[in-house]
Amino acid sequence: MNSAKRDTAIVVAAAVLATLVCAKFDIGEAVARWTRPFERLQLDELPVILLVIAVGLIWFSARRYFEANKQLALRRAAEVKLTETLAENQQLALKYVDMQEHERKALARDLHDELGQYVNAIKLDAVSMRDAGAGQPVIHEAARAVIANVDRVYDVLRGLIRQLRPVGFDDLGIAAALEHCVNEWRLRLPAMQIDLNCGPEMEALAESRGLVLLRLVQEALTNVARHSSATRVQIQIACSAPASARGIDVLIADNGCGADLNLPRTGLGLVGMRERVAALGGSISLSSQRSIGGFTIRAFIPIEDSHGE
Repeated sequence: MNSAKRDTAIVVAAAVLATLVCAKFDIGEAVARWTRPFERLQLDELPVILLVIAVGLIWFSARRYFEANKQLALRRAAEVKLTETLAENQQLALKYVDMQEHERKALARDLHDELGQYVNAIKLDAVSMRDAGAGQPVIHEAARAVIANVDRVYDVLRGLIRQLRPVGFDDLGIAAALEHCVNEWRLRLPAMQIDLNCGPEMEALAESRGLVLLRLVQEALTNVARHSSATRVQIQIACSAPASARGIDVLIADNGCGADLNLPRTGLGLVGMRERVAALGGSISLSSQRSIGGFTIRAFIPIEDSHGE
């Protein structure tokens, strides 16, 4: 729109300047004198022809101008509609994340309270059978096998509960849950040094955002363990500086073999985390080079109060 106004001003200024020049030097009379010897070529009709061409160009330009304005209005309306649709999709994705975590929490509670109690009861009955059948080798051995199987089932059950609901998250908060998660990986990978630095702003995160942050760290450490052959992982979590975009900045970097980001990725872990973070209005960026090594994940998770959730 500004360029159209500028071009119109240029045309008007050029027309005014041409009028002044023609009036000053009698350009019309001079043209008539120059074309009089060529009357047989009808050159004296040239001004009228040029006038018709000028009027046609003005009409064409005006029509294109109004059509461009119409297309611009339609484009702006489409952009507004697209923005509204994206906002609605983001809200739906956020509700889906909240619903998923709510279902996980309920399932973890049911596994712990219901199935866990039955498993403990079976173990207690098996222990009683083992003690009662001390003089009967068959009963004793069968009870011992039941106890061993129950222990394995209970270990699997605890693992499922930890996957569904992070240990310490509900009682101690996100910082304690992150520390517990990193400590578990330190026990699994004693040769790898994992450094975790968390700012005090972590507790300002709402539950849904804290869970996404925890899932992001879990997925990143899983990928490091599976693919990187790294010896050191650095995890930094702190509040971002700009007040207009207040949130949590996450940096997870390792010194492993790196990866070629141009190749198609078959795993769904980081893709799922990208969708989860995007549903909260955040972003994730990856950087790595196979020739240099190392893999870096940078994420931003905005902070919102309880009214914004």
